[in-house]
Amino acid sequence: MAYDDLRGFLSTLEKEGQLLRITEEVLPEPDLAAAANAAGRIGEGAPALWFDNVKGFTDARIALNVHGSWANHALALGLPKHTPVKEQVEEFARRWDAFPVAPERREDAPWRENTQEGDDVDLFSVLPLFRLNDGDGGFYLDKAAVVSRDPDDPEHFGKQNVGTYRLQVIGRNRLAIQPVPVHDIALHLRTAEERGEDLAIAITLGNDPVMAIVAGMPMGYDQSEYEMAGALRGAPAPIATAPLTGFDVPWGSEVVIEGVIESRKRQIEGPFGEFTGHYSGGRRMPVVRIDRVSYRTNPVFESLYLGMPWTECDYLVGPNTCVPLLKQLRAEFPEVQAVNAMYTHGLLAVISTRKRYGGFAKAVAMRAMTTPHGLGYITTVIVVDEDVDPFDLPQVMWAMSSKVNPADDVVVLPNLSVVELAPAAQPAGLTSKMIIDATTPVHPDTRGNFSTPTKDLPEAKDWAAKLQRLLSEARG
Repeated sequence: MAYDDLRGFLSTLEKEGQLLRITEEVLPEPDLAAAANAAGRIGEGAPALWFDNVKGFTDARIALNVHGSWANHALALGLPKHTPVKEQVEEFARRWDAFPVAPERREDAPWRENTQEGDDVDLFSVLPLFRLNDGDGGFYLDKAAVVSRDPDDPEHFGKQNVGTYRLQVIGRNRLAIQPVPVHDIALHLRTAEERGEDLAIAITLGNDPVMAIVAGMPMGYDQSEYEMAGALRGAPAPIATAPLTGFDVPWGSEVVIEGVIESRKRQIEGPFGEFTGHYSGGRRMPVVRIDRVSYRTNPVFESLYLGMPWTECDYLVGPNTCVPLLKQLRAEFPEVQAVNAMYTHGLLAVISTRKRYGGFAKAVAMRAMTTPHGLGYITTVIVVDEDVDPFDLPQVMWAMSSKVNPADDVVVLPNLSVVELAPAAQPAGLTSKMIIDATTPVHPDTRGNFSTPTKDLPEAKDWAAKLQRLLSEARG
């Protein structure tokens, strides 16, 4: 099932028992973020949370933890809510192969119902803003899709980027944005500023569930997120034309904000409790001037709690990080079997692969570090054999403990790029990276004593299915 807007998805979550309505009056701080934080500790069946009785806010409609469980993630892709995570990743990869699916342009977008322009723009009158962590430097829009175009090639649909970037509200019509250097919007901004020009952008809030997934997905520079959304939905993604910028934006958004990143203007942004489970400090960041806000009547404000994993962020960016890495690696190394980059947005990745020859696993790991995502995120790669499931951590730990000779199998590469948000980086944006080769040596590498491994009994697979069935029956 393909959802055209957030409201349709929330209705399905409620029907499936995956949305919890909080009817009692709550405080905007700390109750909203604390509830979302707690939902992340419930486990894989955690529900989305709905609040419409928030002290101090009239007609507030706030959705949190929308993607915050494997059950909700499965429903976002139109799968049964009990679909195991490994099957979700495999289905994600299968749908990737349908890319590109051209979007469908529609008129009468629901966000056209209300408008603020120019001096009348006041985000505080549109959105119920609240802090997510005690140490945050202000209010954040952290689950928005930001649309920008390549100033050198503005008509190229694929180069129109749709990405998720943190946005701090610094005034009624001002935002501070953090464009990580390896991300597309940073390339667009650099080109505009070299010309002394502002960079036009559109920011959309409260998007359909697949758009939220693809906006955080590491794709090629000229690959369209809308065309990928169509592949993942199994139907063309609905888009509309933003009235001020003319950009393509999701048709079903709750709020569409249009304006510019002002050329060469910077202001302190942060701190913010990030996906790394640490606060990032305050830094001078580009400033967005908002010129127009379009929004649905009584818009739903969707926000994303980030902090010590696991939180909604980890469910949201897990499969959409694993699958691009898998596809990008397989294009050059068809021996690669699976990639698990679920941890802290892929700062660590576990890759299983067959080997062509000695040293092959290390070559795969180095290539992973130079993919679009790897350049800014992957700091540690663990490579395991093809018969080790990278999603089964006991198997990975077995490979690490039994196959790694630190003198030969651990490689440290100094002074490589990483996002400034990585807390271990020193200085910010620069780090050493590590490869751990936990594979069995193959010719001409003859180290170790690995010639007599034990294998699962042939009947074990059938017995595993039988035991699962018996357990399910016993538990009712």
